[in-house]
Amino acid sequence: MTQIKYHMLVCGGTGCHASQSDQILKVFQEQIIAHGLDTEVQVIKTGCFGFCEKGPIVKMMPDNTFYTQVTPADCSEILEEHIIKGRRVNRLLYENPETGEKVSDSKHMGFYKKQIRIALRNCGFINPENIDEYIARDGYMALGKVLTELTPEATIEIIKKSGLRGRGGGGFPTGLKWEITRAVKADQKYVVCNADEGDPGAFMDRSVLEGDPHTVLEAMAINGYCTGADKGLIYIRAEYPLAVERLKIAMKQAREYGLLGKNILGTDFSFDIDIRYGAGAFVCGEETALIHSMEGLRGEPTVKPPFPSESGYMGKPSNVNNVETYANIPVILNKGAAWFAAIGTEKSKGTKVFALAGKINNVGLIEVPMGITLREVIYEIGGGIKGGKKFKSVQTGGPSGGCLTQRHLDTPIDYDNLLAAGSMMGSGGMIVMDEDDCAVGMAKFYLDFTVEESCGKCSPCRIGNKRLYEILEKITQGNGTIEDLDKLRNLSHVIKDTSLCGLGQTSPNPVLSTLDNFYDEYLEHVTSKKCRAGNCKSLMQYMIIPENCIGCTLCARNCPVNAITGERKQPHLIDQDKCIKCGACMEKCKFNAIFIN
Repeated sequence: MTQIKYHMLVCGGTGCHASQSDQILKVFQEQIIAHGLDTEVQVIKTGCFGFCEKGPIVKMMPDNTFYTQVTPADCSEILEEHIIKGRRVNRLLYENPETGEKVSDSKHMGFYKKQIRIALRNCGFINPENIDEYIARDGYMALGKVLTELTPEATIEIIKKSGLRGRGGGGFPTGLKWEITRAVKADQKYVVCNADEGDPGAFMDRSVLEGDPHTVLEAMAINGYCTGADKGLIYIRAEYPLAVERLKIAMKQAREYGLLGKNILGTDFSFDIDIRYGAGAFVCGEETALIHSMEGLRGEPTVKPPFPSESGYMGKPSNVNNVETYANIPVILNKGAAWFAAIGTEKSKGTKVFALAGKINNVGLIEVPMGITLREVIYEIGGGIKGGKKFKSVQTGGPSGGCLTQRHLDTPIDYDNLLAAGSMMGSGGMIVMDEDDCAVGMAKFYLDFTVEESCGKCSPCRIGNKRLYEILEKITQGNGTIEDLDKLRNLSHVIKDTSLCGLGQTSPNPVLSTLDNFYDEYLEHVTSKKCRAGNCKSLMQYMIIPENCIGCTLCARNCPVNAITGERKQPHLIDQDKCIKCGACMEKCKFNAIFIN
């Protein structure tokens, strides 16, 4: 049999999928057959490589050449030049923005240099729909080890010693949660995977499930062995069709290989997994609301205790961990607790996956060691701010987190430091903002989201957040007062102290952090009735500079509400009562005669 000489890894994550990566895969396969190379070249659909800004990505192995922003039209050139002639296609290589140098190997790209991939170790390397490729990279070895060599207590002790904490936002010690669940006596227990990723701009869990679904199945089985559960449930939002499809394929393959179901690997341990679908409610990321949703009830949280470890799904002890937490388990058991604990900081061990988005050059999925600074993430991995703009802030922790500024850039990223800075780790959303973003408008955006996503069960969250939003709306419309700023702060603290669950308790964080870090902007909005970023339309005025206006009438002809008047070859005027602040005039003006006041 002819040995495969080249492997072409084509990103099959949702982002690249939306940019025709499936078509790229198809064209490669057709052309390889047409050239008679199907016994020498293999095309593999993988999960997300992480570097979403440069997708679709095609990686050539074994020479590790990394092609970016590939289109179906590029396939024939890659095949003919790289495979047949042995020459790289330079125009498709990544270009270092600082030096202009073409980089062929991802190891030398700033985006990857400081990353340590544990949860994402297989994403971009294997075909997620082929169990053999997962097994070839030590897949299911940890499950085999615990079933044949370790007791449940010994396995839990390894997880405890590793220092792994929940990656879903709470940061509770994982091993301790497993130990508590094991200690509860019951005739039936459940292992639950929280794949209900609801933060705006977050796609960490989705990418793991799309790129490496078997790692979650293996970890859930290990959890079942440790806690005494024989049933697993994956709660995933129906908005993730690709992740659901690959999970189903992985579950079918695992059953065929005897890695799920009865008497796994010939032992007395039996464990199987079902999927439960969520409708995309943010509050269902809270474990008790998630459990109620799986039971067919309204996704509302309940007062704890009892905790799910004592009384969860169907009133039975249930251990709930999120996708990223599970993705770390097999590696810890294969490499040891000491290996994992050596990464990160004293109280935050290992790595964290972040979805880096917003006004950043290198948008994508990154996995970095705990303790790395925000500066390193934003400027070295993220490549700095788009368009050379000035950095303003970064929102970590999604709607539950806070806004961190220039003075926080050297803050090490871990659970405790982010909390001390007025934010939180959350599930891993990280949205970067520049000088054109309004701090008040940003707080309003997140409040709008939490108001929409509140389950309405408790009045502090249901009513209090609505009042917070109304005050922010009043301020951005130019009707705010100094007294409103005091109301914002006082009401925020009341909501934090009295809400039932984590959604309400953390929802005022964007308001409080922007008040702390950008109080001058709030003052401008209420005293000067100005928005320095030019984002609050009610506070904006498009003005014409008379000496720059030559009377070409281009602005007037493009104004949709006829708010601009003036004679040809004479300076024009904008009627502020008619102007709808659409910006069409400024966009069309060729003489820099229009500005925002």
